[in-house]
Amino acid sequence: MSNNFNQNKTDGKDEWLTPPEIINAFPQFDLDPCAPINRPWSTAKKHYTILDNGLAQEWHGCVWMNPPYGKECHKWLKKLSEHGSGIALIFARTETEMFKRYIWEKANALLFMYGRIFFHHVEGKKAKHNSGAPSVFIAYGSEASKRLKEAKIPGMFIVLTKENRKK
Repeated sequence: MSNNFNQNKTDGKDEWLTPPEIINAFPQFDLDPCAPINRPWSTAKKHYTILDNGLAQEWHGCVWMNPPYGKECHKWLKKLSEHGSGIALIFARTETEMFKRYIWEKANALLFMYGRIFFHHVEGKKAKHNSGAPSVFIAYGSEASKRLKEAKIPGMFIVLTKENRKK
C-alpha cells in the first residue's frame, strides 16, 4: 500500500496504493518506510510517511516497501539492500542501472508477477486502469525470500545466487 509515485497518464496523479490482496498474501511486515499518511489498510506494524522521511529513519525487521517510483526509487532500493531484510514492489525495468546495481547484484529472489497490478487511490478505491507496466517483487534476505516464495501471488519466482550472477 505504500506510496507509488508512478505517473499514470490516464489518472493524472502520482500516489498509488498497493492493493490489499497483495499485502494480505504475506505475513505481517514489521515496517513500511513509504506508507501514505492516510491509510485505508495497514501494510506493517509500523509505518513511516513522507512526514517522517523514511530514508532518514532507522529500519528494523522485515520491511515492506512500495517506494516512490521514478528518480528517487534507487535511493530506497539501496537502503533496503543495505538493510538486508524485506520485499520491494517496483516496475520490472530490468535494463536499468538501478535494477543492475540494487537488484541483480544484491537481491536474493524475485517474483515476476503475471499480469499488471491495479493500484488503488489513496481513499482505497481500485483504479480503473492497470499500472501500465509489469511489476516485480524483490526479496532481500532469507526471511523475505521465504515469504515471497510462499505468497499466493501468480508469477515466476526466481532465486538469485552468486553462481547465476554474471557481470
